[in-house]
Amino acid sequence: MAEIMGLVLPFFGMILLGYLAAKITRQPAEALGWLNTFIIYIALPALFFKIVSRTPIEQLTRVDFILANVSATYLVFGLIFAIGIAFRRARVAEATMHGLAAAYGNIGFMGPGLALLAFGEPAAVPVALVFCFENMLHFMVAPALMSFSGGDRRGTAAIVRDVVRRIVTHPFILSTAVGFVAAFWHFEAPAPLQRLIDYLAQAAAPCALFAMGVTLALRPLKRVPAEIGYIVPAKLLLLPLTMYLLLGFAGNFDPVWVQTAVLLAALPTATNVFVIGQQYGVWPERASATILITTVLSVATVTLLLYAIKSGLLPGDPFP
Repeated sequence: MAEIMGLVLPFFGMILLGYLAAKITRQPAEALGWLNTFIIYIALPALFFKIVSRTPIEQLTRVDFILANVSATYLVFGLIFAIGIAFRRARVAEATMHGLAAAYGNIGFMGPGLALLAFGEPAAVPVALVFCFENMLHFMVAPALMSFSGGDRRGTAAIVRDVVRRIVTHPFILSTAVGFVAAFWHFEAPAPLQRLIDYLAQAAAPCALFAMGVTLALRPLKRVPAEIGYIVPAKLLLLPLTMYLLLGFAGNFDPVWVQTAVLLAALPTATNVFVIGQQYGVWPERASATILITTVLSVATVTLLLYAIKSGLLPGDPFP
């Protein structure tokens, strides 16, 4: 357990430092802009390119892993969406936000750094695959359901164009696609360029975690929504359990791939859920509360999950 605490505490400590820095210095939200630009457009894309470009191409085309992963994610999304409609009498737009809060984890900012720290380079490929394909689905599902609910009054063609644009221009997905091409052609960057990519990749995790802490500080908890009672357990407990069991049913995967996918599933709600809520004017304050609560509680749940994995209590194959 001491080893796990030594791994997790510095990781969440960066979030705490960002939170405290924001509370102490009281900078406006706009002051975070350039750091977010560096993280989203430079550092994390460099990390994803580095991860993927060094991977044998046959590992990047594991359709069975991709299908099992997104199936687990959207089983939980569908369950929470249905609960919102049936029991909370929520509109489709609100139920969509409930489902995203339970299924859309912070796999961009938190995922790569924590998975690579916990499992090393073997975790790189599943991290990239989970991130790319889950995000592409989120980018499609959110506007489609918002349009169905009447929250997005644009025509179908405009919505489709917007979805395609978001996918093909997203810096994380673009950098991963370039990494695929580099892996296919066995491209090796010249030493100075590779050194620059390495520097940027090393900066990605600490900067992203610090920025996440600042963001949490700038969105104080104003109200605790009643939906928290089932969304938080679904995000932090049900989704990783579903991921673990479904990957076990789906095939014979490398244990590190299974454990990485489960770890990413256990991460707190992504800040993008708040962004989507703001964009459509649906559930933004409650999305912010969900992000804050799941982030705080994930310190305990992620620590216990890593302990279970490292101690052998959670084997890589649930059905050996």
